[in-house]
Amino acid sequence: MTRFIVQRLGGMLLVLLVVAVISFAIFYLLPSNPAQLSCGKPCTPDNLARAKEFMGTNLPWWQQLGAFLWGIVAGRTFGSGDAAVVCAAPCFGYSFQQNASVTDLIVSRFPVSASIAVGAAVLWLILGVAGGVISALRRGTWLDRSVMTLAIAGVSAPSYLVGLLAILVFGFTLQWLPTGGYVPLTEDPGQWFLHLVLPWCTLAFISAAIYARLTRGEMIESMGQDYIRTARAKGLGEPRIVVRHGLRNAIIPVVTIFGLDLGSLLGGTVIAEKVFSMQGLGALLIDGVHTLDLQLVVGFTLFAAFLIVFANFVVDLLYGFIDPRVKTS
Repeated sequence: MTRFIVQRLGGMLLVLLVVAVISFAIFYLLPSNPAQLSCGKPCTPDNLARAKEFMGTNLPWWQQLGAFLWGIVAGRTFGSGDAAVVCAAPCFGYSFQQNASVTDLIVSRFPVSASIAVGAAVLWLILGVAGGVISALRRGTWLDRSVMTLAIAGVSAPSYLVGLLAILVFGFTLQWLPTGGYVPLTEDPGQWFLHLVLPWCTLAFISAAIYARLTRGEMIESMGQDYIRTARAKGLGEPRIVVRHGLRNAIIPVVTIFGLDLGSLLGGTVIAEKVFSMQGLGALLIDGVHTLDLQLVVGFTLFAAFLIVFANFVVDLLYGFIDPRVKTS
């Protein structure tokens, strides 16, 4: 198990390094100049030179990359003297436009995205897997056709359209739920829950459809295997056969996409946050792109990549418990 974990950690670090190099090269080799945006008006050649020196953009790009990577480990200081700006480790860059470190900006917005992502993920996992199992066990019946019809509708519907319909029906027409905004969990748990119900259900309706279709296919294949017939011949109860033998083998591909989907959502649910007026990581990224805040965009890109890679690492560990043969592969 130790060798298994070390190998996965090594692969995770290598992937993050590649992502850092590529994202840094893409954004910092663009014609736009971050120093130009922070130079002020009038931006004289002397002011522009001082801005470049302060931000470190006067250095060759590989030196900038080295300083960026080292800042993640040990922190970084921009400028010198009384005007110096200290970015504590882990420093994913400094947004001079918002006068804050990228790490602080991410930390301030992360609870919003995490609340949306985790709640929606748990909901769609339960609904999707349960719907897929029921559909597989009742294959060809009206229940199977009903579940698959809902699944097709969920896969086909755009998330922004589902969100707007949910706001119209449950927010404005029935007035059961708030239509937008975010209330911190520490401030009011009840309002936190109510404000997240619509985003959760919107994302769950779309993603649960994919999980239901995948689980159904895997369960049909798993329940037709020889070990299922052997278990029945031994006299095991049907619930035990379905859960311990059928679902355990069918759940492996579901765990794979669940980890990746959760990692992606933790990096920001752009459409859901905009539809429901929540200032999470997705809104932070959009603001950074609109204002050409390259430090913010690069730091955010690396952070989002870390979430996805870490989620994939957790999935690899779960594989070892679900299927011990993975440890030896």
